[in-house]
Amino acid sequence: MMNSLSGRFLILTTVFVMLAEILIFVPSVARFREDYLLLRLERAQIASLALLADDMIEADLETELLASAGVFNVVLRRDEVSQLMLNSPIPSPIDRTFDLRDATAWTLIRDAMSRLVDSEERIVRVIGQPLRDGGLLIEVTMETMPLRAAMIDYGRNILVLSAVISIFTAVLLFLAVRRFLVGPIRGVVDHMQSYAAAPEDARRIIQPAAGVTELREAEEALQSMQNQLTGALKQKERLAQLGGAVAKVSHDLRNILTSAQLFTDRIEASDDPLVARLAPKLVNSITRAVHLCESTLAFGKAEEPAPSLDRFAVAGIVSDIIDSERLAVAEHDVSFSEDIPAGLVLRADSEQLYRVIGNLVRNARQAIVATKKPGEICVAAGEDDTHWEITVTDTGPGLPKRAQEHLFTPFQGGVSKGGTGLGLAIAQELIRGHGGDLTLNRTDETGTQFCILLPKSDATLEPVEV
Repeated sequence: MMNSLSGRFLILTTVFVMLAEILIFVPSVARFREDYLLLRLERAQIASLALLADDMIEADLETELLASAGVFNVVLRRDEVSQLMLNSPIPSPIDRTFDLRDATAWTLIRDAMSRLVDSEERIVRVIGQPLRDGGLLIEVTMETMPLRAAMIDYGRNILVLSAVISIFTAVLLFLAVRRFLVGPIRGVVDHMQSYAAAPEDARRIIQPAAGVTELREAEEALQSMQNQLTGALKQKERLAQLGGAVAKVSHDLRNILTSAQLFTDRIEASDDPLVARLAPKLVNSITRAVHLCESTLAFGKAEEPAPSLDRFAVAGIVSDIIDSERLAVAEHDVSFSEDIPAGLVLRADSEQLYRVIGNLVRNARQAIVATKKPGEICVAAGEDDTHWEITVTDTGPGLPKRAQEHLFTPFQGGVSKGGTGLGLAIAQELIRGHGGDLTLNRTDETGTQFCILLPKSDATLEPVEV
């Protein structure tokens, strides 16, 4: 029981109620003692009235009156004169005197507790105020054992009653907690276990129904988490299926491109000046497509190969990318510019860098074309002591808010209508594979700028997971 919430609540409730009853017990016993003593004073005053009615009473009657009052003698002060009204032998000297007329609560509690602790028979004097203005004061002499016995009986009854009340209260609270707290929590746990058995099944997602605010908030948080997890699992499943399909397509596409590569070798021998100028670019494009298909077939390891570093002039691949994009622009008014220092050489994987810059330039071109307004795309490069820096700047409309929030998240950060967001995610991972970083410098209605930073040290190179 101690390991369950309801069991601990039951025990704690019993203990706390008992503590509350003990705090009530002390003043209650003090009050009982005060009432007991006041009752003896009242009986003694009534007994003394017999003597006031008749100055002489028989000894037997006096003894009977004192026994009825539970005292040894009675002194009544009337008109500033104290008069011994009833008297009988006192078995021992008077030990203490208690004045009830001006006694404080603390005094009454202290005297009551000391009487419970003291088990010796003692004779005490008690002073009080006579009832109905029957005099200035009345005092009696009495023994303490009957008082202590009555206090013990009263205290025992109080404790038994307190125990019954505490147990009854604890049981009611136990049942209430089981019904209104433990039950709903158990339901949440059951939902979690059911969902864990088949997280892809959307029917097992919890539906908040708790009436307690805190529990309902917990259910809503759990529902949100389960919705996100189920969506992520479905997305991963779709990605796995997509990966299988892409691998099959890439296999067949590689064979087709290999055949096309053989034909381009024949085209290169043409004497036509235009063909001779465009053929190398066509060969390079087909070669890159073949390499991309081969990389896709190797994608089963869920990682890009580590970059194959080599030194090359960045202006060459930028020129190839811009030439390809000029062909794709067609009749749209989009201009391209390069700001690359002559002879700038960097150390990187040329194929992977081509893919990254090509993706950024293609996104910029598509964004400008979608506006049907003139625009410009500029690729600039530079270096310092520790990094090479490449920027791609456009004058397009800027990135949508959703694309900014999920910029490098696959299938969520698409920058154009119908886009998947894979391009930027893969581009970032490729740059990170070089130990560098791809960041968004700015985006607003005047345009967008991406920045590629490549370190000059290759100490951080590692395979890229995508």
